[in-house]
Amino acid sequence: MLEAEIQSFFSERKEAWLKKKVKSSMQEYEVKELEQECEGVFSLSEWLPNAARRAGQISMSTHPCTFSHPSARKNKNGYVSSVLVEVERIEDGFLKTGNAAVATDALGNAAALDVYKFLTLTMQDGKDILTHIQQDSVLAKDLLNIKSETYQNLKTGFLAMVESSAENITSSKIKQVYFPVEDDYHQLSLLTNSGMVYQLRSRLDKLRFSDEVKALRDKKRKNEFSEKGYSEIYDLTTIGYGGTKPQNISVLNNQNGGKAHLLSSLPPSIEKRNIHFPKNDFFIESFKKYDYADSFKSLHKLFLADHNNINIRDARDRYLQEIMDLLIEKMWSVRAVSQAQFHQESSSLSNHQLTWLHRGFSDKREGSEQWLDKLVNEISRWFSRSYEKVLAKQAIKLGEEERVLFVSIVDKNRESLK
Repeated sequence: MLEAEIQSFFSERKEAWLKKKVKSSMQEYEVKELEQECEGVFSLSEWLPNAARRAGQISMSTHPCTFSHPSARKNKNGYVSSVLVEVERIEDGFLKTGNAAVATDALGNAAALDVYKFLTLTMQDGKDILTHIQQDSVLAKDLLNIKSETYQNLKTGFLAMVESSAENITSSKIKQVYFPVEDDYHQLSLLTNSGMVYQLRSRLDKLRFSDEVKALRDKKRKNEFSEKGYSEIYDLTTIGYGGTKPQNISVLNNQNGGKAHLLSSLPPSIEKRNIHFPKNDFFIESFKKYDYADSFKSLHKLFLADHNNINIRDARDRYLQEIMDLLIEKMWSVRAVSQAQFHQESSSLSNHQLTWLHRGFSDKREGSEQWLDKLVNEISRWFSRSYEKVLAKQAIKLGEEERVLFVSIVDKNRESLK
């Protein structure tokens, strides 16, 4: 009694064969004759010997060379060696052949694909027919026990699908790398693991198009509640192998219509920072000359005025307050990024500037004003330095009167600096 998977395999082929042969204009007896012929073609005694002879037209491979170039399989030296990797499954977190349960691919004559499908049918014990034949199991001996051919001849024919010649043959159409080994080079042929390529496609399609995901996506569109969420995969690229003839590349490629998905391999997009938390000095690193240059130039014109009245003094104070406003605005911008950008290990910022600028020191700012006294004096000195820096040789010599003025302006903004 054949296992259900084998019976289903032959039932599908019989149905396809009859569908192709039977015409609507045929008489009933002609149809019956075709049905009898079909039973003969797909009987084990006739189909197995024919399949064993054709098995050598296909080579099973985990890394088909045709993914590098459709014409890479054959050259003047013969057929390129079929690579069939068998590794121990170790789930160590790395993306590699041993960590993914992928199907073994095959390449060769597309007319023999039915043999490949037959040999890769999974039986009830979890093993495929090819494995049973390799192990000479009871199932294999019962299956291949026919009168028209010996078991050994059938086994030899089917195993030709996984056997390769003793000589290793590569192709110039396969990507080559010469890897340095001591004083020489070792040639590597870079091949595609097609099983992993289409395992990736299968998983991505499940994430994107499964019935569950479609239902969840529909709920989101309707703004309905759901306890479950779903994932979206963006920036995918679809690559095609084989053009209009995917069967010329491999069996798996043909089953997937020659289309595979590629994840984005672009480098991460680094967010450009307009605001940086200072490492050494706020006034040098965060508050730049171009922020306040125009205000100091306008202030300089008032310093050069040959008269002194209330209008001149009010304008002078407005320009100084304008600079203070710019400084306080910058302070809030730096505080906004302080928790994300501040690193204790690399910071040389003074204690009073750190207390002033870091969000995490709000309690310390409220509990004492020693840091603020130091900051007021530092800002007033910065006024003098910045004025001289902006105006350079045109700057006038500032005295005690200007220093006191700067201190008074900064002192008026004490609360805003906290």
